[in-house]
Amino acid sequence: MLFSTDSNTFASVKNLPKIPLAQAIIYLAEQYGLEHIVISPGSRNAPMTIGFTNNDFFKCYSIVDERSAGFFALGMAQQIKRPVILVCTSGSALLNYFPAISEAFHSNIPLIVLSADRPKHLVGIGDGQTIDQKNVYGSHVIFTANLKEDISPENAEEEEPMILKSLENRLERFIGIQKNIIQQNMELIQQAFEMALNECGPVHVNVPFAEPLYETVDDLAIPDTDINKAINKKEVDKTLCFDLADDWNNAERKMVIIGTNPPGEIDQKWLNTLAEDESVLVFTETNSNCQHPNFFPSIDKIIAPLEEEDFQLLKPDILLTLGGMVVSKKIKAFLRNYKPKHHWHVGQSRALDTYYILNRHIKAKANDFFQAFIPYVKPGSSSYRPYWDGVKAHRADMHQKYLKGIPFTDLKVFDSVLKHIPDHSKLHVGNSSAIRYTQLFDLNPRLEIFCNRGTSGIDGSTSTAVGASVISQKQNVFITGDLSFFYDSNALWNDYIPKSFRIILINNGGGGIFRILPGHKNTENFDTYFETVHQLNAKPLCELYGFEYFSARHQNEMDNVLTSFFEESDQPRLLEIFTPREINDSVLLEYFDFIK
Repeated sequence: MLFSTDSNTFASVKNLPKIPLAQAIIYLAEQYGLEHIVISPGSRNAPMTIGFTNNDFFKCYSIVDERSAGFFALGMAQQIKRPVILVCTSGSALLNYFPAISEAFHSNIPLIVLSADRPKHLVGIGDGQTIDQKNVYGSHVIFTANLKEDISPENAEEEEPMILKSLENRLERFIGIQKNIIQQNMELIQQAFEMALNECGPVHVNVPFAEPLYETVDDLAIPDTDINKAINKKEVDKTLCFDLADDWNNAERKMVIIGTNPPGEIDQKWLNTLAEDESVLVFTETNSNCQHPNFFPSIDKIIAPLEEEDFQLLKPDILLTLGGMVVSKKIKAFLRNYKPKHHWHVGQSRALDTYYILNRHIKAKANDFFQAFIPYVKPGSSSYRPYWDGVKAHRADMHQKYLKGIPFTDLKVFDSVLKHIPDHSKLHVGNSSAIRYTQLFDLNPRLEIFCNRGTSGIDGSTSTAVGASVISQKQNVFITGDLSFFYDSNALWNDYIPKSFRIILINNGGGGIFRILPGHKNTENFDTYFETVHQLNAKPLCELYGFEYFSARHQNEMDNVLTSFFEESDQPRLLEIFTPREINDSVLLEYFDFIK
């Protein structure tokens, strides 16, 4: 035993991995309270797997497919707002995490990747299941640590040549080198864990292990370590807020856009203050999770039918943005063409110049910013919001009239499905068409809404929703399109999905988004290389993975299923709704003309 420690319960755990580096990782993970561990089976990562699964402090999940595992962990971290650890073997395994890592990076979700690696002397010589794993995620992680492998007497001289010849002195020197390496590794591990906790992003720790991998011991070989559990808090510059308020109070038109935002992230009292100011227009999106009757939650419904004269009336003097990515392409195009004088972004992470006019980044949480800023704000009377309130009311009226006259299509389906989601559910929405249709509706304010808009990919939407459902105490509902669902069908390959989990799969026989987007949908090969027409259905997958399957092909059939679909059941459930592929796009495009 090189060291001893009495900290927490770790000292009493038996069957520890023999390798000190694995012990250090397990020990520090427990010290930092990182209890959720998603493991993809492998051999090179066996020391970590043994350490995590033999310690009752950790909740371990086995997910075979690493791409699915990455998004599964992301869904969990999204809900608990704390890092979740991913553990994988060497080689291509950690590359399959990359889609989830990029989503976590752009969505500010903390993940910790612990990738097992071959020892240095086995890399680059043709050994099996071996790639160059160092810094593999590049700029998509906020921190990377490449640890040193534990040494043995045989490889000690590679670390530091030994001049002393006597056996006693060689052993003493070896122990000193070993202690030094362990200490360096533990410092790097701590840095990684603290970055994930404080900066809310993904980190990567690459961990080389030499064989034998499966040996266990009951003795610790690591030092007791002081842990810094303090969360960094950035103070808001009150002088800056005073100066900003001066510009704000003198502006006649202020626009606030709240992008992707976790539920409860912004106190309602600040939202109320913004909503009550007639000179402020607040646009929110489906996954903003911010509500007020004076807000404008369906951006495209307002923006899409506008013409030049209308855009001039809408153009703000100041644009204030909060939260993450924005779905609406129409609001982006509008603000890029009709630039405000100022664009301020409030957020702890990076600020993106989405509208090509960003001139101020306030690095603070929204609540902290408003706490410092609002006392200097003077609400004034204005025609800005009242005018657009009238437009909103007209659009809402025309929206209802249009829905009454259309056939059974995607738009009609979303109208019905969204009305049936039970109060207090967590609603997860897939990317591509699914989130865009959902954006057109004023949703139940008692729902919590999520969507992977960091990179906007379809690759892990189902796995994210499944991971979130495993950690959540509420019912989780996932609405998705067919290509997204089949692409990520391995999301259902695990034993953790709660019986209350519900999937609503809207199957329009292909990538319907490509019929909506500008393009040549009547050209040769469009069906094969863009829309990707198929004849698949989800029933065989439901039978394989233990889901109760329902289907609907017309309005009455769908409504009948939805009346009891969310009730308690002995299995998770999936409802597959088939819609007509060739008319969905025309119904949607005509919608924007109708609501003018």
